[in-house]
Amino acid sequence: MPGEHPQGDRLRLLTETGPGTQMGGLLRKFWQPVAVSNSIKAGTARPLRVMGEDLTLYRGESGRAYLVAGRCAHRLTLLHTGWVQGEEIRCMYHGWKYAGSGECTEAPAEGRAAPSRIRITAYPVHEYCGLIFTYMGRDAPPEFDLPRKAAFELPNLLVFARIQVWPCNWFQMIENSLDAVHVSFVHLAGKVGPFGEAVTAAIPKLDYSETDAGIRQVATRSNNNVRISDWSFPNNNHIVTPGRTKDAPWVHRGVWNVPVDDTHTYKVGVYAIPSAGPEADRATAEHFERYGDYNPADHHDALFTDKMWPEDASLQLTPAQDYVAMMGQGTIVDRTQERLGQSDLGVALLRRIFWREMEALREGRATKQWRRIEHGDEVPLQSGRDPLVV
Repeated sequence: MPGEHPQGDRLRLLTETGPGTQMGGLLRKFWQPVAVSNSIKAGTARPLRVMGEDLTLYRGESGRAYLVAGRCAHRLTLLHTGWVQGEEIRCMYHGWKYAGSGECTEAPAEGRAAPSRIRITAYPVHEYCGLIFTYMGRDAPPEFDLPRKAAFELPNLLVFARIQVWPCNWFQMIENSLDAVHVSFVHLAGKVGPFGEAVTAAIPKLDYSETDAGIRQVATRSNNNVRISDWSFPNNNHIVTPGRTKDAPWVHRGVWNVPVDDTHTYKVGVYAIPSAGPEADRATAEHFERYGDYNPADHHDALFTDKMWPEDASLQLTPAQDYVAMMGQGTIVDRTQERLGQSDLGVALLRRIFWREMEALREGRATKQWRRIEHGDEVPLQSGRDPLVV
């Protein structure tokens, strides 16, 4: 029938995120984390690529962050190679200078009136939990609320942030968050870390439901082994995982998967860890300093060919196991060849929601107004200790 998409075309909509695509338009309606705050110092600039757009991230001399186009409007050289002056950035080629709003403030060889006619792309930014977020939509940005978690804002927390780039499409990473069964296998591969020990190899009973924020996933393996995760639309999972030692407090984690382009993804993480005293906190900080910059993509051959799993069981092993599973699907998995089963209820629900939202956007109708929620209070306990909400 006219207007119907073949299944392949419909599935492909999930993976295309560049400017002008349906998924790209949908993702641009939300705040997205794109950099770690401490990756850029005051008075410096760096290139950034998000959803197929090349951009310039810079901090003014005040320390405030700005995100503007990747290239100067004049002869299209890269802006980050220039100079930050005050709260503006000057192109190194011919000296055109831009404010954080994208307005050109100087074009030295073009006359005094020229700058008023020149503007480049600029996006608002917001810093939260050690991350720089941006809003890339065409309309006014929404309140910065959906990405927030009360568990990240409690007093006496140690908060760490990191970003890895994985060479695969963002949507297979999203689907992995809504696949509770993979935990019983993937995180037992190679060697078993604290996460695998806590979850066990039991096959869970699954329940998925759409919420005001996204999808709630409940995986019940036994009466005292219930995993609940609240996934927030369009690409954030809130999980709780064991600490680096058996006696350490459990860690609240925020995980975002943000497209760099259609074949690369930012895997963004926030770790919120309750303070356990000066000595323990110092050990935790040293642990992140030593192991926190691990990226399994840098060890691709060792993982796939030699099956050499990383040393650290808390910051390195879990992402390495996920990396092997997801990269094993290919750079962009061919979903026309898959055979979904009853364990894929979460994946099926996820796709239906995205197709529904993209259809609304395509037809000019309002999309769902997603709003932040927090974990429920009725979560069962794991071994009489912390809620196993992961």
